[in-house]
Amino acid sequence: MDISQLNEKIQQESKFVDLLTMEMRKVIVGQKDMLDRMLIGLLANGHILLEGVPGLAKTLAIKSLAMAIKARYSRIQFTPDLLPADLIGTMIYSQKTEEFLVRKGPIFANFILADEINRAPAKVQSALLEAMQERQVTIGDQTYVLQEPFLVLATENPLEQEGTYPLPEAQVDRFMMKIIIGYPSRDEEKLILRQNMQQEFPVTKAVVEPADIMNARNVVREVYLDEKIEDYITDIVFATRFPDSYKLGKLTPLISYGGSPRASINLALAAKAYAFIRQRGYVIPEDVRAVCHDVLRHRIGLTYEAEAENITSEDIINDILNHVEVP
Repeated sequence: MDISQLNEKIQQESKFVDLLTMEMRKVIVGQKDMLDRMLIGLLANGHILLEGVPGLAKTLAIKSLAMAIKARYSRIQFTPDLLPADLIGTMIYSQKTEEFLVRKGPIFANFILADEINRAPAKVQSALLEAMQERQVTIGDQTYVLQEPFLVLATENPLEQEGTYPLPEAQVDRFMMKIIIGYPSRDEEKLILRQNMQQEFPVTKAVVEPADIMNARNVVREVYLDEKIEDYITDIVFATRFPDSYKLGKLTPLISYGGSPRASINLALAAKAYAFIRQRGYVIPEDVRAVCHDVLRHRIGLTYEAEAENITSEDIINDILNHVEVP
């Protein structure tokens, strides 16, 4: 299939994206980047971590996305006393049948909102980790495959430290993207105010079938990724590991570890999904740059020296993008 045919196919297959976005915009004011990144995660089959102060519509955005698709949705409020059984389910003894029966937990849904994920202890995190990575859950001696599409959208509050557990690097790496949400503009704030003063708050309607999402995921994989773009993605990720090789020696004392191969895979998939949303059948360098911060910001470890100098992973990614040659 040549590029023109691929473009036509993608323009046809991506029509539902505009429909989905319009439906979510009935409820969410502004936050265009957040909505785009959530759609990228949905289309690229990658979990999303949303970080922002309370009240920025993180939970509302995830709920609106789930409601706009005819799929099952579960909200799990993470707390320090949460147990793995509260998440995945447990075995219950039935006196009537004199045998153990499986009671499935809220993880058995298509969309999982893991609210304030950093409040849960290690045992709960490990139970969620299996579901995220393997798309399956083990209860007793039985393994249950989770129904597709399966997407974990987690929220994290950066302000509070009491009663929170830092997410292990292994689990953070399972999230395709970490999205930082900022405050709305002054005009957007006025719209939010008006919307909440109305008699009835807008509600999203189901406009997309899960089958449409599964089909779109296959089409996203078909988006053309040139070898030069592959080299560009590889160079960006390698620059986080070996800055000296890219004339970025000043970053060496600031980085404790760089992106894993999963970073390269997710950067390529996110770029393809971004091109799909833009109704394009091929990836350009701007697509890679657009999603680079969201894919890499949680995959670069900072040294004490970087923290002492108030240097963030954002600053390091900016330096890398400014120095790595664009094809």
